[in-house]
Order: sequence, then C-alpha cells, then structure tokens
Amino acid sequence: MARWESADLRVETKPDRTFVTDADRAVESAIRALVETERPTDGFFGEETGVSGDSTRQWIIDPIDGTSNYLRGVPIWGTLIALAVDGEPVLGVVSAPALGMRWWAERGSGAWKSERGATPVQMRVSGVDSLDHASMSFQSIAQWRDAGRLSQLMALSERVWRDRGYGDVWPYMLLADGRVDIVAEFDVKPYDIAALFPIVEEAGGRITSADGAPGPWHGSVLASNGVLHDTVLSLIAM
Repeated sequence: MARWESADLRVETKPDRTFVTDADRAVESAIRALVETERPTDGFFGEETGVSGDSTRQWIIDPIDGTSNYLRGVPIWGTLIALAVDGEPVLGVVSAPALGMRWWAERGSGAWKSERGATPVQMRVSGVDSLDHASMSFQSIAQWRDAGRLSQLMALSERVWRDRGYGDVWPYMLLADGRVDIVAEFDVKPYDIAALFPIVEEAGGRITSADGAPGPWHGSVLASNGVLHDTVLSLIAM
C-alpha cells in the first residue's frame, strides 16, 4: 500500500509482455525473506524470483495479482500465498489491502474472510443448480479467443443467467462466498491460482483446469460451486 497510487511507481515490461512494478518485487522479497527465516527447509516459487529449494513443501507466491489494475489505480488486486505439499495446495491466503479484505483456508478448516480486521466469517459457495440461474465471470474475451475457445464462451454465456468480467482474483473470492457460481480463465501460471484451490474447495466448491485436470499446473482454471462443474466442463472442455 505504501506504493499504491504513488507518482513515482516504477513500471517495467517483462519478456512475456506483462507488467512488473517495484511494489511487486518488494512484496515478493519480503515474503521470501520471511519464509527463508521461518521455514528454511521449504521450497519457494515466486512470480518474480522463480523457484528455489528442493522440498515436498513449496510456498507459491504472486506478490500482486492484478498488477495492471494496481498501476492504473484500480483496487482489484491482491497478494496470493499458497503452501503446496507434494504438489497439492493445502493452504491459501488472498490479501486485498486496497479493499480492506482478506480470505484464507487450510485443508479441513473451512474457508474464511475478514473485512478490515473484523471478526472472521466462514464462507460457503452457492447452491445454484442450473445454468439459467447461474452468474459467471469469464475474465476476458481475449483469453478465451487466444485459447481457441471463444465459441465455447459464447455458448456458455447464452446458457447462464448473467456473465461479467470481474477479473483477476476477485471473482474467485466472490464464488467462494456464494455470490458468483462459475469462473474460468486461461493462460495462468501456478502462482496465479494455487492459493485459490484451498479457498474454493474448503468453501464447498470445485476447482480444476478448464479440461477437468486436478491442481494448478495446467495453464487454465475452472472454478464452480461444484454442482455446476460437470455441466460447464461439458461445454468448454476440449
């Protein structure tokens, strides 16, 4: 937050044409230093500093998910922290300080949210059981087009009650809290989505790749309230 909306924010373009700011690097550096101090034998996988360590336990970090929003002054961005054990995310934390929100989950302990430090509230996905009553977030049309699935997006959008492009980490938290029923995204890295898995699943939802594969390692993601998951997969999977 110290660099949020600062006039001298330093912005660079990485080789993959995504943006990185001095805030991204500072946040990841701080988290890495803490992990190295508190859990020195654990591995680390950060968006900005890559992979280090060789352990069955790996911290997966996106220091600012939604950097494009961050540098434009849009408050929909967050820090994503996941702990994976043997490749499976077992702990997820999403912190969105510009919104005053934090969400988290640990396997077997439920999914929780807290607004501006208030008493935590447990989250639960919706019980919507038909597409014509469902609210969907599709991230961006360009993602689906570039993935060769624009026709699938159009078909799905015609089946659901409403579709919105909320973007980045925000719609997954809305899904875990029962406010959105379907979220799908393409061209994602493990650090973009690993923290989402425990939160969505502990809230009672289901989260896979867009083709139904388990875990955050496949370059795409489909999250749902669980009831609708197989129906959506039948429409978008290739």
